[in-house]
Amino acid sequence: MKKIILGILLLMILLLAACTSESGKGKQPGDTPESNDAGESESSSEEETAEDTYANVFPFTGEPTNDPVDHRALAVMVNNHSKARPQTGLSQADIVYELLAEGEITRFLAVFHSTIPDEVGPVRSARPYYFNLAKAHDAIYTYHGAANFIDEQIRNDGHDYLNGATYDNDGRLFKRDNTRKAPHNSYLLTEGVASVADRKGYESSRNIAPFTFTNEKTALNSGGKEVSDLKIIYSERFDSTVSYAYDSKDGKYMRYSDGKRTEERDDNVPIKLANVLIIETSHQVIDSAGRRDIDLISGGKGYLLQAGKLREITWKNESGRIIPYAGDEKAGMLPGRTWVNVIPSSPGLEQSVSYRVTGE
Repeated sequence: MKKIILGILLLMILLLAACTSESGKGKQPGDTPESNDAGESESSSEEETAEDTYANVFPFTGEPTNDPVDHRALAVMVNNHSKARPQTGLSQADIVYELLAEGEITRFLAVFHSTIPDEVGPVRSARPYYFNLAKAHDAIYTYHGAANFIDEQIRNDGHDYLNGATYDNDGRLFKRDNTRKAPHNSYLLTEGVASVADRKGYESSRNIAPFTFTNEKTALNSGGKEVSDLKIIYSERFDSTVSYAYDSKDGKYMRYSDGKRTEERDDNVPIKLANVLIIETSHQVIDSAGRRDIDLISGGKGYLLQAGKLREITWKNESGRIIPYAGDEKAGMLPGRTWVNVIPSSPGLEQSVSYRVTGE
């Protein structure tokens, strides 16, 4: 009897082993069940979808983000005197406007929103056409000093502003760099902006109207000339020039001042731009100090550099902003950072701007 029972048990063991071998046929040690494989595939697909889906778009760069985009922009007057170069923070500006101040030297209005660096500068004094541009971007206008009548204009026109002359070298909002001489050594400390703005009663958030954006395929198919480099002469007297060179590898433009690449002071990071807009308009010297009145209202002719191509455009002022048009349609910006050069209509684009068409 015991032998019979033992035989039956052995037979059951052999049958069980055979079934196990058949069910595991073709699998290797460590393989996961098919139901788990399907689960991993679904999870991976969900992760990829999540990476491609964004909650918001930055209004001045057109770049997607999951971060909030309703915070205030910061518009800073940045010095462009040769003794102020290289500057700090410009590589992180969404838009930079470059216009002539006194003499034949340009000055920048750098608008920060998608990224805000720890320091910006050197910071320079205010001018009306700059603070009107700042207001058009719902930005807190930041500068260091101004003539009394300009300070009064800023206050009376209802601008939200921070004047470095009030906080000079306080170590919280502004600092002086002892390795440079005034007026080329004042720097904004952006960490202090929120608390000072709050004390002044400024709103911390705004629903900012975005620019019009396009894609590279549309830009490439919109006509124009293939141009790899371009030069702007702001002053033949002082040999003041701005130039751009297109890097086809990353589809961005490098900027140069008087032949030297524009880059960050501390780490030599270069300016990389998706769009370069050059417009001409009327300039008039209005006083003995050489201050100017620049017409940013009437519109006119311009050039737009995108994706290695130059297009002739016109520009209009819309709600204080400079907007490029191709015919009756807005010429959208490519996602990324933008530089706007404003030059005098006399001598104008044809005389002040030179470029070489690729292949010629």
